[in-house]
Amino acid sequence: MSLDSFIHHLHFDIEKVNPPEFDVDWEDAPLPYKLYRGLPTLSLPTEIPLALTGQKIQSDSKQPTLSQIGAILWYSYGVTQLSQAVLPMSSEQDEVLYFQSNRRFLPSGGALYPSELYVYLKLNDLAHGIYHYDAAHHRLVLLREGNFDTYLTQAVGWNCDLNACFGAFFVSTFFWKNFFKYHHFSYRLQGLDAGVLLGQLLSATKELGVSSGVCFQFLDRAVNHLLGLSEQEESVYALVPLTVQPDLTWDSMKETEGKRRQNAATAAQLIQELPQLSHAHYVKSKNRKDPLLPRRMNEAAMIESTSSFFEGAASKLSKIKGSRISLPIEDWPEINFAQYCRNRLSPEMDFMMGQIKLSQLSRLLHEAIGSFSYRNDLGDRQEVVAQRLALAVCLHQVEGLGDGAYQFDYQDNSLALIQHGDHRLKLQMGLTMDNVNLYQVPLCFHVIGESDQMMSHRGPRGYRIQQMEAGMVVHRLLMSAYASGMGGHPLLGYDARLCDEIYQFRPKQKTSLIQIPVGPYRHRPRLQGGLHG
Repeated sequence: MSLDSFIHHLHFDIEKVNPPEFDVDWEDAPLPYKLYRGLPTLSLPTEIPLALTGQKIQSDSKQPTLSQIGAILWYSYGVTQLSQAVLPMSSEQDEVLYFQSNRRFLPSGGALYPSELYVYLKLNDLAHGIYHYDAAHHRLVLLREGNFDTYLTQAVGWNCDLNACFGAFFVSTFFWKNFFKYHHFSYRLQGLDAGVLLGQLLSATKELGVSSGVCFQFLDRAVNHLLGLSEQEESVYALVPLTVQPDLTWDSMKETEGKRRQNAATAAQLIQELPQLSHAHYVKSKNRKDPLLPRRMNEAAMIESTSSFFEGAASKLSKIKGSRISLPIEDWPEINFAQYCRNRLSPEMDFMMGQIKLSQLSRLLHEAIGSFSYRNDLGDRQEVVAQRLALAVCLHQVEGLGDGAYQFDYQDNSLALIQHGDHRLKLQMGLTMDNVNLYQVPLCFHVIGESDQMMSHRGPRGYRIQQMEAGMVVHRLLMSAYASGMGGHPLLGYDARLCDEIYQFRPKQKTSLIQIPVGPYRHRPRLQGGLHG
């Protein structure tokens, strides 16, 4: 199968992606986290603050404390809950299926958490170098000691000067962690999962007063070599530089282009500067299969030279046509990030119908994408996510609005009506699993992007970036839903063609990337406890 066909089927014909005889071997399932063996470790403080508002780095400090780093890691990707569930089986013996899983604060497809988190730190009270975040034990594992500012600055194409940073996060994908269950479909999930984690990292660092951004472009093999990753099983998807300066200083596009022309770096050159690492790690599975197409896509997306970095912005989404409804903008209170982390849940069958105020809908759209900008390396004026992605919504029983399909226009904070009517039946019929009753959901959001998945602009790398940014929008939408007294449940098991017909997207070369039902919900009777020190 060609990679272009793979991406098409991944989005529009999911049943063509996985082999029909594929069966999940739950007995050989991997751990939801990676465990290194025989390396120096540093336990992080276990007294995690319940509130982050009072934990900000002091203005006169040049770097955070180890406790503050630990808090960012815990709220971003720590193992925070032990979840147990019992499901009845269809048998005469009244058998039940028992599930136990380790949960984190952020959502993940199937709660499998395919990403891993690494960090480069230059703090005074620990050895400078590259660490893996051992989420199972809330500790750092030292992988490579040393100062790698120059190496990383070259690897990101001089888009960010790592000398001005106290460190950086690396978000990777460990292919087998969800390939074992979702097979080739896992590739779509992995980009979205990485994006949600990036959104969580940006929120957590902001709470602590750390300036951050996202590098989507870097010399993949050089960065993987620095971390000691085997590209057959794991690869870095994004870097997040960190500084305590008021604003992360990135060179202008013109300056970085000049540096790349004069000092073009290649992955092969950088790899020669450092010895190969060969650290042992444990993931439990004994019979791992080759994630062939995700691995091929990852290889095709790799950048070998800084001269191949994107220069200039991709095409923008077309102007929205149709009658407009202006949305109110209010002085909404700040979202309590720590509280959101502890209380967030995916309602599934627990959604319940209730009328939504226009101000609630406006807040969801404004906070999820209308006001969402962050520093990145995608080109001039590309901080605003709405330059590349959009939000559309099928709504029912919203105050002052007729039922219908609408698209949000962030430029004038309005909704454009695309098609009148109650679309819940069509959306329900488009689900591949009946795990959400959309008749009980007043708002069904769709993150919108280019129908070619950015492949024509930036190839396989563009597809991966689009999926990660969609995950970041999902993260912000879920945060805003919580702040508005509602819940959201991201879904990929839906018919993208059907949704595109509802929004009349095909002539506009746009498509829905992910579906997120949002609404009030009833609290399910359950026993739960947090792994909080």
